[in-house]
Amino acid sequence: MERIEQYRQSIEKLLKSHADFETSNLDIESQLIVDTEHDHYQLLEVGWQGMKRVYNCVMHLDIKNGKIWIQRNMTDVDIAQELVEMGITKEDIILGLHPPYKRPYTGYGVA
Repeated sequence: MERIEQYRQSIEKLLKSHADFETSNLDIESQLIVDTEHDHYQLLEVGWQGMKRVYNCVMHLDIKNGKIWIQRNMTDVDIAQELVEMGITKEDIILGLHPPYKRPYTGYGVA
């Protein structure tokens, strides 16, 4: 359970660091969604850009079966590498945004 708590803290730290990234549009808010009961974590952009509604899931990570699943990453940042730099082993990071047949070739975990 100690490892899962480390994963929770690492994911939250990662998302907070990207949520704090300044945007030039003051009408778009970064929202951090943290559900430690079900282990779902998201970073959203919510607001308006002119007359257009903005609602975007920028990052989505889950903890499933003791591993961190990266479900979505709409940035140019390698968040899997950031997790490795926080002490998470590559075997415990699953790139869920890739199809299962590609995962063995990513250098990260396979589920």
